[in-house]
Amino acid sequence: MTHEHNHEIHISLTFDEKLVKLLEHWIKHNNDHAENYRDWAKKTKEKGMNDVGLLLEDAVDMTELISNKFKKTLELIKNR
Repeated sequence: MTHEHNHEIHISLTFDEKLVKLLEHWIKHNNDHAENYRDWAKKTKEKGMNDVGLLLEDAVDMTELISNKFKKTLELIKNR
């Protein structure tokens, strides 16, 4: 899996608009990562690597916590 994309937005937007775009991108990006971690947690457990699977599930939880922070931040900005 490659990780090739630009994290910069080069369009003429206001600061708030740029931040909204970035947060929306980060939420989707994190959710994609969480799904990948979840898939690998399942695969490792199926291979008898329960300890590895549990740690990957922890990574899913941590990633979802970050996404939730981004979602709350997005709400704050949109409700200004």
